[in-house]
Amino acid sequence: MLPNATIRDILRMYRNGEISEDEAADTLEGLRIEMIDGIARIDAGRSIRCGMPEVVLAEGKEPEAFAEIMLAQVKAAGRCVGTRVSPEHLDTLRARLPPDVRMEHREAARAVILSTGDEPVPLRGGTVAILTAGTSDIAVAEEAKLIAEEMGCEVRTAYDVGVAGIHRLFSALKDLIPADVFVVAAGREGTLPAIVAGLVDHPVIGVPVSTGYGYMGGGEAALASMLQACSVLAVVNIDAGFTAGAFAAQIAHGGSRE
Repeated sequence: MLPNATIRDILRMYRNGEISEDEAADTLEGLRIEMIDGIARIDAGRSIRCGMPEVVLAEGKEPEAFAEIMLAQVKAAGRCVGTRVSPEHLDTLRARLPPDVRMEHREAARAVILSTGDEPVPLRGGTVAILTAGTSDIAVAEEAKLIAEEMGCEVRTAYDVGVAGIHRLFSALKDLIPADVFVVAAGREGTLPAIVAGLVDHPVIGVPVSTGYGYMGGGEAALASMLQACSVLAVVNIDAGFTAGAFAAQIAHGGSRE
Protein backbone atom coordinates (compact mmCIF):
# COMPACT_ATOMS: atom_id res chain seq x y z
CA MET A 1 0.00 0.00 0.00
CA LEU A 2 1.26 3.45 -0.87
CA PRO A 3 1.86 5.58 2.26
CA ASN A 4 -0.47 8.58 2.65
CA ALA A 5 -1.69 8.39 -0.97
CA THR A 6 -5.10 9.83 -1.82
CA ILE A 7 -7.33 8.28 -4.45
CA ARG A 8 -6.41 11.11 -6.82
CA ASP A 9 -2.70 10.36 -6.26
CA ILE A 10 -3.23 6.70 -7.05
CA LEU A 11 -5.21 7.38 -10.22
CA ARG A 12 -2.61 9.88 -11.40
CA MET A 13 0.27 7.45 -10.77
CA TYR A 14 -1.54 4.63 -12.58
CA ARG A 15 -2.33 6.92 -15.54
CA ASN A 16 1.33 7.97 -15.73
CA GLY A 17 2.56 4.39 -15.56
CA GLU A 18 4.24 4.89 -12.18
CA ILE A 19 2.42 1.96 -10.55
CA SER A 20 0.89 -1.24 -11.88
CA GLU A 21 -2.81 -2.09 -12.04
CA ASP A 22 -2.36 -4.55 -9.15
CA GLU A 23 -0.65 -1.91 -6.98
CA ALA A 24 -3.42 0.58 -7.69
CA ALA A 25 -6.15 -1.95 -6.94
CA ASP A 26 -4.49 -3.06 -3.71
CA THR A 27 -4.26 0.51 -2.44
CA LEU A 28 -7.72 1.60 -3.56
CA GLU A 29 -9.29 -1.42 -1.94
CA GLY A 30 -8.18 -0.12 1.43
CA LEU A 31 -9.08 -3.34 3.20
CA ARG A 32 -5.73 -5.02 3.67
CA ILE A 33 -5.10 -6.34 7.17
CA GLU A 34 -1.63 -7.17 8.46
CA MET A 35 -1.19 -9.61 11.35
CA ILE A 36 1.29 -8.82 14.12
CA ASP A 37 2.41 -12.03 15.85
CA GLY A 38 -1.13 -13.00 16.78
CA ILE A 39 -1.63 -9.91 18.99
CA ALA A 40 -3.01 -7.33 16.55
CA ARG A 41 -4.55 -6.84 13.13
CA ILE A 42 -3.16 -3.68 11.52
CA ASP A 43 -5.74 -1.78 9.46
CA ALA A 44 -3.54 -0.58 6.62
CA GLY A 45 -6.36 1.06 4.67
CA ARG A 46 -8.08 3.26 7.22
CA SER A 47 -6.73 6.53 5.83
CA ILE A 48 -7.98 5.61 2.35
CA ARG A 49 -11.43 4.48 3.52
CA CYS A 50 -12.12 6.93 6.34
CA GLY A 51 -9.80 9.87 5.75
CA MET A 52 -8.25 9.57 9.19
CA PRO A 53 -4.99 8.05 10.44
CA GLU A 54 -4.73 4.76 12.26
CA VAL A 55 -4.27 5.62 15.94
CA VAL A 56 -2.78 3.13 18.40
CA LEU A 57 -3.94 3.39 22.01
CA ALA A 58 -0.96 2.67 24.27
CA GLU A 59 -3.03 2.42 27.44
CA GLY A 60 -3.52 -1.23 28.38
CA LYS A 61 -0.78 -2.48 26.05
CA GLU A 62 2.60 -3.85 27.13
CA PRO A 63 5.38 -1.51 25.93
CA GLU A 64 6.88 -4.20 23.66
CA ALA A 65 3.52 -4.92 22.03
CA PHE A 66 2.83 -1.21 21.58
CA ALA A 67 6.21 -0.63 19.92
CA GLU A 68 5.74 -3.58 17.58
CA ILE A 69 2.29 -2.40 16.49
CA MET A 70 3.46 1.18 15.95
CA LEU A 71 6.45 0.14 13.86
CA ALA A 72 4.32 -2.17 11.73
CA GLN A 73 1.77 0.59 11.19
CA VAL A 74 4.30 3.24 10.17
CA LYS A 75 5.83 0.76 7.73
CA ALA A 76 2.41 0.12 6.17
CA ALA A 77 1.09 3.69 6.12
CA GLY A 78 4.14 5.95 6.35
CA ARG A 79 2.74 7.72 9.41
CA CYS A 80 0.93 6.76 12.60
CA VAL A 81 -0.07 8.16 15.99
CA GLY A 82 0.09 6.59 19.44
CA THR A 83 -2.05 8.01 22.25
CA ARG A 84 -2.05 7.77 26.06
CA VAL A 85 1.63 6.88 26.06
CA SER A 86 3.58 6.34 29.28
CA PRO A 87 7.32 6.90 29.80
CA GLU A 88 7.76 3.11 29.55
CA HIS A 89 6.01 3.04 26.18
CA LEU A 90 8.20 5.88 24.93
CA ASP A 91 11.45 4.34 26.14
CA THR A 92 10.67 0.99 24.51
CA LEU A 93 9.60 2.60 21.24
CA ARG A 94 12.67 4.85 21.16
CA ALA A 95 14.99 1.88 21.75
CA ARG A 96 13.50 -0.03 18.81
CA LEU A 97 13.23 2.88 16.39
CA PRO A 98 14.83 2.18 12.98
CA PRO A 99 17.07 4.91 11.53
CA ASP A 100 14.60 5.67 8.72
CA VAL A 101 11.67 6.39 11.08
CA ARG A 102 11.20 9.76 12.76
CA MET A 103 9.60 10.05 16.20
CA GLU A 104 7.89 13.15 17.57
CA HIS A 105 6.72 13.17 21.19
CA ARG A 106 3.79 15.49 21.94
CA GLU A 107 4.08 15.59 25.71
CA ALA A 108 1.06 17.81 26.36
CA ALA A 109 -1.14 15.45 24.34
CA ARG A 110 0.43 12.30 25.85
CA ALA A 111 1.00 11.18 22.29
CA VAL A 112 3.71 10.18 19.84
CA ILE A 113 3.91 10.43 16.05
CA LEU A 114 6.00 8.14 13.85
CA SER A 115 6.72 8.97 10.22
CA THR A 116 8.98 7.78 7.43
CA GLY A 117 9.38 11.13 5.67
CA ASP A 118 9.95 14.82 6.25
CA GLU A 119 6.80 16.00 4.48
CA PRO A 120 4.29 17.78 6.75
CA VAL A 121 0.67 16.67 6.77
CA PRO A 122 -0.99 18.49 3.84
CA LEU A 123 -3.77 20.91 4.71
CA ARG A 124 -7.14 19.67 3.49
CA GLY A 125 -9.09 22.77 4.42
CA GLY A 126 -11.19 23.73 7.39
CA THR A 127 -10.43 25.27 10.77
CA VAL A 128 -11.07 23.67 14.16
CA ALA A 129 -11.25 25.80 17.31
CA ILE A 130 -10.48 24.08 20.62
CA LEU A 131 -11.28 25.57 24.02
CA THR A 132 -10.89 24.33 27.57
CA ALA A 133 -12.62 25.41 30.74
CA GLY A 134 -9.49 24.96 32.88
CA THR A 135 -5.85 24.00 32.65
CA SER A 136 -6.64 20.49 33.92
CA ASP A 137 -8.52 19.91 30.65
CA ILE A 138 -5.58 20.71 28.39
CA ALA A 139 -4.26 17.15 27.93
CA VAL A 140 -7.58 16.02 26.44
CA ALA A 141 -7.76 19.17 24.30
CA GLU A 142 -4.21 18.63 23.01
CA GLU A 143 -5.12 15.09 21.96
CA ALA A 144 -8.04 16.51 19.97
CA LYS A 145 -5.75 19.14 18.46
CA LEU A 146 -3.18 16.56 17.39
CA ILE A 147 -5.76 14.40 15.62
CA ALA A 148 -7.38 17.34 13.85
CA GLU A 149 -3.95 18.47 12.63
CA GLU A 150 -3.11 14.94 11.49
CA MET A 151 -6.29 15.06 9.42
CA GLY A 152 -5.14 18.24 7.69
CA CYS A 153 -7.00 20.98 9.58
CA GLU A 154 -5.81 24.32 10.85
CA VAL A 155 -6.32 24.38 14.63
CA ARG A 156 -6.73 27.41 16.87
CA THR A 157 -6.88 27.15 20.66
CA ALA A 158 -7.98 29.10 23.72
CA TYR A 159 -7.36 27.44 27.07
CA ASP A 160 -8.54 28.23 30.61
CA VAL A 161 -11.62 30.27 29.69
CA GLY A 162 -14.23 28.55 31.88
CA VAL A 163 -17.18 29.79 33.88
CA ALA A 164 -15.16 30.52 37.03
CA GLY A 165 -14.11 33.67 35.14
CA ILE A 166 -16.50 33.77 32.21
CA HIS A 167 -15.28 37.20 31.07
CA ARG A 168 -12.15 35.41 29.79
CA LEU A 169 -14.23 33.61 27.17
CA PHE A 170 -15.49 36.60 25.23
CA SER A 171 -12.13 38.04 24.23
CA ALA A 172 -10.87 34.54 23.36
CA LEU A 173 -13.81 33.88 21.04
CA LYS A 174 -12.95 36.89 18.86
CA ASP A 175 -10.01 35.04 17.31
CA LEU A 176 -11.93 31.76 17.03
CA ILE A 177 -15.21 32.89 15.45
CA PRO A 178 -14.08 32.10 11.85
CA ALA A 179 -13.64 28.40 12.77
CA ASP A 180 -15.82 25.79 11.07
CA VAL A 181 -16.35 23.74 14.23
CA PHE A 182 -15.66 24.13 17.96
CA VAL A 183 -14.37 21.49 20.38
CA VAL A 184 -14.94 22.47 24.01
CA ALA A 185 -13.40 20.41 26.83
CA ALA A 186 -14.61 20.86 30.40
CA GLY A 187 -14.54 18.90 33.64
CA ARG A 188 -16.30 19.36 36.97
CA GLU A 189 -19.82 20.66 36.14
CA GLY A 190 -19.03 20.84 32.40
CA THR A 191 -20.88 24.08 31.63
CA LEU A 192 -18.62 25.69 29.04
CA PRO A 193 -19.70 23.77 25.87
CA ALA A 194 -23.33 24.79 26.31
CA ILE A 195 -22.34 28.44 26.73
CA VAL A 196 -20.15 28.38 23.62
CA ALA A 197 -22.93 26.68 21.65
CA GLY A 198 -25.20 29.59 22.57
CA LEU A 199 -22.70 32.13 21.22
CA VAL A 200 -21.48 30.74 17.88
CA ASP A 201 -23.20 29.73 14.64
CA HIS A 202 -21.13 26.62 13.91
CA PRO A 203 -21.23 23.06 15.33
CA VAL A 204 -19.96 22.56 18.88
CA ILE A 205 -18.61 19.27 20.24
CA GLY A 206 -18.54 18.95 24.02
CA VAL A 207 -15.84 16.82 25.64
CA PRO A 208 -16.42 15.94 29.30
CA VAL A 209 -13.12 15.62 31.15
CA SER A 210 -12.47 13.40 34.17
CA THR A 211 -11.55 16.25 36.49
CA GLY A 212 -13.66 16.86 39.58
CA TYR A 213 -14.16 14.69 42.64
CA GLY A 214 -16.79 13.53 45.11
CA TYR A 215 -20.37 12.97 43.97
CA MET A 216 -20.47 12.36 40.17
CA GLY A 217 -16.78 13.17 39.91
CA GLY A 218 -14.44 11.75 37.28
CA GLY A 219 -16.32 13.45 34.44
CA GLU A 220 -19.78 12.03 35.20
CA ALA A 221 -21.31 15.37 36.19
CA ALA A 222 -19.74 17.05 33.15
CA LEU A 223 -21.14 14.38 30.83
CA ALA A 224 -24.63 14.62 32.35
CA SER A 225 -24.56 18.42 32.13
CA MET A 226 -23.58 18.41 28.46
CA LEU A 227 -26.23 15.82 27.59
CA GLN A 228 -28.85 18.01 29.28
CA ALA A 229 -27.72 21.24 27.60
CA CYS A 230 -30.49 23.48 26.29
CA SER A 231 -28.24 24.82 23.52
CA VAL A 232 -27.47 22.54 20.57
CA LEU A 233 -24.23 20.54 20.78
CA ALA A 234 -22.88 17.06 20.19
CA VAL A 235 -21.19 15.23 23.07
CA VAL A 236 -18.48 12.56 23.04
CA ASN A 237 -17.43 10.22 25.81
CA ILE A 238 -15.42 11.24 28.88
CA ASP A 239 -11.81 12.17 27.97
CA ALA A 240 -12.44 11.23 24.31
CA GLY A 241 -10.07 13.78 22.78
CA PHE A 242 -9.32 11.54 19.80
CA THR A 243 -12.99 11.13 18.92
CA ALA A 244 -13.69 14.85 19.27
CA GLY A 245 -10.69 15.83 17.13
CA ALA A 246 -11.49 13.33 14.37
CA PHE A 247 -15.19 14.23 14.30
CA ALA A 248 -14.37 17.95 14.23
CA ALA A 249 -11.96 17.45 11.32
CA GLN A 250 -14.61 15.59 9.32
CA ILE A 251 -17.03 18.48 9.88
CA ALA A 252 -14.37 21.06 9.03
CA HIS A 253 -13.58 19.31 5.75
CA GLY A 254 -17.20 19.75 4.72
CA GLY A 255 -17.41 16.27 3.26
CA SER A 256 -14.39 16.72 0.99
CA ARG A 257 -12.23 13.62 0.52
CA GLU A 258 -9.54 15.27 -1.67
